[in-house]
Amino acid sequence: MAGEVGGAAPGTPRVLRAMNDRAALELMLEHGPLSRARIGTLTGLSKPTASQLLARLEAAGLVVVTGTSEGRPGPGAQLYGVNPRAAYAAGLDVNPRRVLAAVADLTGRVVGEFTLPVPRRERPGAVRQVTDALDGAVRAAGLTRQDVHRVVIGTPGAFDPSTGRLRYASHLPGWHGAGLLEELAAVLPMPIEYENDVNLVAVAEQRLGAAAGYRDFVLLWSEEGLGAALVLGGRLHRGFTGGAGEVGFMPVPGAPLVRNVAKAGSGGFQELAGARVLPALARELGLDVPDRDSPEAAVRLLRAAAAEEGGAVAGGEDDAGVYGRLLDSYATGLATGLAALVAVLDPQLVVLSGDVALAGGEPLRRRVAAELAELAAARPRLALGAVRERPVLRGALEAALAATRDDVFDTLAR
Repeated sequence: MAGEVGGAAPGTPRVLRAMNDRAALELMLEHGPLSRARIGTLTGLSKPTASQLLARLEAAGLVVVTGTSEGRPGPGAQLYGVNPRAAYAAGLDVNPRRVLAAVADLTGRVVGEFTLPVPRRERPGAVRQVTDALDGAVRAAGLTRQDVHRVVIGTPGAFDPSTGRLRYASHLPGWHGAGLLEELAAVLPMPIEYENDVNLVAVAEQRLGAAAGYRDFVLLWSEEGLGAALVLGGRLHRGFTGGAGEVGFMPVPGAPLVRNVAKAGSGGFQELAGARVLPALARELGLDVPDRDSPEAAVRLLRAAAAEEGGAVAGGEDDAGVYGRLLDSYATGLATGLAALVAVLDPQLVVLSGDVALAGGEPLRRRVAAELAELAAARPRLALGAVRERPVLRGALEAALAATRDDVFDTLAR
C-alpha cells in the first residue's frame, strides 16, 4: 500500500522499533562495543526498552556480547557490538596492470586481500580477472563466494547506464564488451555495483578523510591521467552517461585545442597539467631528467621540489630556485582547470589526490590555492587527500559496506 515502509505504516511500533534498532547498530559501528546503559543514554531509550532492543538484535544475529566493562566496583556490565560475521562485503580496484581485491566484515575490518597481476601478454578477460581476484581475497579471508553479500568494482571510466558498455577508458583492454555486465552477473552469486575509480576515492575521503562532513566538494585526481569526482548535496554526480568528472578532456586556456578527444584519449587539461607534462617542464627549466615522461618521473620531481622547500635538496640555491619555478608552473596548470570547475560548481571544498598531486604536498597545495584565488571568483577550501593507502579499494569497500549494512539492517523493518 502507498505510505507503507517495509510492509508497515510509518509511526507504527514495528517501524519505530526498527528505527531504534538501526540507530543502536550505527552507534556500535561508530563507538565500538557499548553497554546497555550507554546505548540507552545515546539513544534516549529507557533501560527496559534498550534491553528489549538488544535482545532482538542478538536473536537476529546482528549483535554479540564482546566482553564486560571494567573500572567500577561490582560486576562489569556486558558490552554489545555488531556481529562482524553477520555479513561480508568486497571491493575491487581495477587498472591495466593489476586488480586489487579485499573483503571486509560488517564492522569494516578487512579480513582478506589479494593482488592479481594482469600480464600484457595472454591477458585474461575481464570476467576472469574479477573472479580470480575476488576468489583470492575470499580464500585469504577463509570464506567462499557465497559468503559475500555485495561487491563494488572500481574501474577507470564509467559504464554507460543506457548501453552497459564501459566508456572513457580505452586504456583498459578487455573491458569493453557489450555483454560484460551480464556475464559477470551470471558467474557471481551476489549483487555487483560498478563505479568510476576517482568517484570511489571521493567516497573514501568523504567517509574517512579530508572531505568528512562536506556535502559539496570536488576531488581532483592526478596519477596517469587527470580525473575528478563531483559530490553535490552529499551525493556523487555521475552525469547522463557516467562521464561527469572526465576533466582530462576539458578544453582549457594555455593548451592546444584537442579535437576528437575520445579517439585522441586526451584533451586540453590533460595536455596542460597531466603527469607527463612535468618532466618536459623540468627539462625546460634546465633540470636533468633522464626518465621517460611517466607518472613515476613526475612523482620523483614533485617530491624533490617539495623537499627543497624543507631544505632537504642538495645542489645549492640554483636548484632550489628551479624546483620552486617547477612547482609554480605546475600549480598554475592545475589551477587553470580547477578554476573552470569552481566557476560552474561553486564547491565548499576541493581535494587534491593521487600520487602525483600528493607528491607535491603542502608546497604544491599552497601554490594551487594562491593561483585559484586569482583565477576563480569563489573561494573553496583546498585540501590534500587524507586517504593515502589504496584509496580506490578503500572507497570500493566503503561503498559495498554501506549498501550491505542497508540491506542487512533494513531487514529489521520487515
